[in-house]
Amino acid sequence: MAEQTRKTIRWGIIGCGNVTEVKSGPAFQKVPHSSLVAVMRRNGEKAQDYAQRHVVPKWYDNAQALIDDPEVDAVYIATPPDSHAEYTLAVAAAGKPVYVEKPMALNYAQCQEMVKACQTAQVPLFVAYYRRRLPSFLKVKELLEAGTIGEVKLVNIRLFHPVQENLNPHELPWRVQPEIAGGGLFFDLASHQLDYLDYLLGPITAASGQTENQAGLYPAEDIVTGQFRFASGVLGTGIWCFTVAPGQFKDEIDIIGSQGRITFPSFALEPIKVETAQETEAYFLPPPPHVQQPFIQTIVEELTGQGKCPSTGESAARTAWVMDQIVGR
Repeated sequence: MAEQTRKTIRWGIIGCGNVTEVKSGPAFQKVPHSSLVAVMRRNGEKAQDYAQRHVVPKWYDNAQALIDDPEVDAVYIATPPDSHAEYTLAVAAAGKPVYVEKPMALNYAQCQEMVKACQTAQVPLFVAYYRRRLPSFLKVKELLEAGTIGEVKLVNIRLFHPVQENLNPHELPWRVQPEIAGGGLFFDLASHQLDYLDYLLGPITAASGQTENQAGLYPAEDIVTGQFRFASGVLGTGIWCFTVAPGQFKDEIDIIGSQGRITFPSFALEPIKVETAQETEAYFLPPPPHVQQPFIQTIVEELTGQGKCPSTGESAARTAWVMDQIVGR
């Protein structure tokens, strides 16, 4: 592929909204052998504003125009999930590598379409499960591989958020509109957790769960319980509730082994805690200013023939399958 021999990968972004302001957008300019050359939003004024503020040479209000730009080598799709499949197929048809935000799509079936399209076009497909390259999550992986807590037996996820305040039923956030997000906050947040556990412990091969809309504040589920089995035989459970009282926030994953326990957050800036019979330790490894930068670097390294990215369409589709199983789709 031509992309693999270029000294610099020239990126275009479809959907330069909030997620691209700090988390991802600036990283394309900071990673070696990478540059951001074009951005697109349907609102041309907002696209132009983004381009000017981030010193990006080109802006568009039409996605296909950006995709077809001969000076764009690879495309980052940073729109809500309902358009991920459509844009991925268009980028693949143009013969360009695809980097798409998470969740990968509305459901597993769409993920399969995306993977097939990229395979047919012989272009790589990457998905923004960037925790696979953040320092704190790499530390957990290192601790497990070192046998710090012995043989892993079980995993438990607990994510509790207080009720979102001042929700306007006529102007709901897209993350709680199933037709845009695929579901509710479970799909937005648990996808990161389940993907990381896939990276840490291997694929989940069986899953089930229950959902309910207890508060009735929006169409999507607001509480989910799940159980799942990894191919290795490790068992897992999870409960995700987005209607707890103020002050009851919780963000913990427990990995329990034959010789101890590792507890760590998925989103909160809190330390990793390791408990064994011999000692209790804590590690605090904050994320970089642009949290996607270490991950984007692995994409650029793969596109320039220097390495491999740890999150692909195939691995991300597994997480979509697990979420579909848990919510009963």
